[in-house]
Amino acid sequence: MDKKFHIMLVGAHCGDVELQAGAIAHKYAKAGHEVTLLHLTAGEKGTPAGIGVEEYRQQKINEAEKAAAVLGAKSITLDYKDAELKDDDETISRVATWFRKLKPNAVITHWENSMHPDHALCPKIVQAAWLKAALPGFDLDGLPPHSLTRMFHSENWEDMEGYIPDIYVDVSDEFDTYLEAISQYRFVMKSKDFRYYDYYKALGTMRGCLNRTAYAQTLKFPVGANIRRGPAIPGFDL
Repeated sequence: MDKKFHIMLVGAHCGDVELQAGAIAHKYAKAGHEVTLLHLTAGEKGTPAGIGVEEYRQQKINEAEKAAAVLGAKSITLDYKDAELKDDDETISRVATWFRKLKPNAVITHWENSMHPDHALCPKIVQAAWLKAALPGFDLDGLPPHSLTRMFHSENWEDMEGYIPDIYVDVSDEFDTYLEAISQYRFVMKSKDFRYYDYYKALGTMRGCLNRTAYAQTLKFPVGANIRRGPAIPGFDL
């Protein structure tokens, strides 16, 4: 491996990015690249009966750390409140500071259209934080500027409006580990509202069918970023 990458997955809640792109994360971690899962909130408001919000918040953070360990990644959970996320300057500056501190090359995050307000705000925060981290005029804890190379969106059942994949990644060899990772979350295995485990196993199978592999996960470029310029059709050079 000539060059090591740092891939960061930024999700609105603990569990989001693991479900969306956990197998991709493991593929890169297994190959020796650095992978970080940054959760803006714990996702604590969906607390099961009999568990308090703060208790469930800590449970979700613990589950995130266990899932990350399975995937070979590092987990960081910020202290913003579930269902109260804001794309204000404080939040953007804080995420930008993490970008400067950890220096990711690429970020994978939610698609911009979602039924969940936190999910819809997440890519806006990432985009704004990318700009702020890259501009030398902003002082963020005295850290030097850092710019991402790429930002991608990943696939979530709540974020499907207008989501058409641009990239299919073969994760056949990583899928069993992915299933082990997401099973660390109580809500994935025991939710009475949505069959998360079944859905994402089936989604990986379906995307694999379209990719002509056993399993696949998908990514999408930001709107307008999938443009290719040159003298010929990409892949068909004259």
